[in-house]
Amino acid sequence: MLTISSRDLRARRRATLAAALLLIASPAAAQDLSVAMNQARLLKLPDGVATLVIGNPAIADATLQAGGLLVITGKSFGRTNLIALDSRGTVLMEHEVAVVQRGSEIVTVYRGPTGGRQTLDCAPVCEPTVTAGDAPEVFDPAVKQINDRNALSGQK
Repeated sequence: MLTISSRDLRARRRATLAAALLLIASPAAAQDLSVAMNQARLLKLPDGVATLVIGNPAIADATLQAGGLLVITGKSFGRTNLIALDSRGTVLMEHEVAVVQRGSEIVTVYRGPTGGRQTLDCAPVCEPTVTAGDAPEVFDPAVKQINDRNALSGQK
């Protein structure tokens, strides 16, 4: 026969209550969200969001739209996080954001042991694209052309 004293029973109840409070007070576990490079993804925010935090805005960017709709744009390959806080600083939502390659349209060309690397987006015709790690003689002119094109359209 198993006998439990009232003191042990009270201690177990306190431990169970403390564990339940920790579960309630902690934010939900971060969920993975993948976004293709140079693409956008929509995410509905929970009610009461006052602050959005992007861990590394060089990897992903977020723009708030009307109705609590968030547009997440993949800027460079990698992982970062997105946190939504209410006005008291309570975490309402957290996502791990992975910016990934779009698919099989990306081709990487290696030009010998010292020739560097070039990335092409072949959908359907192959054109140079900017990817971190490409050779400077390929990367720098492509970035300049992108910046020039964006300046023509009024973007920065």
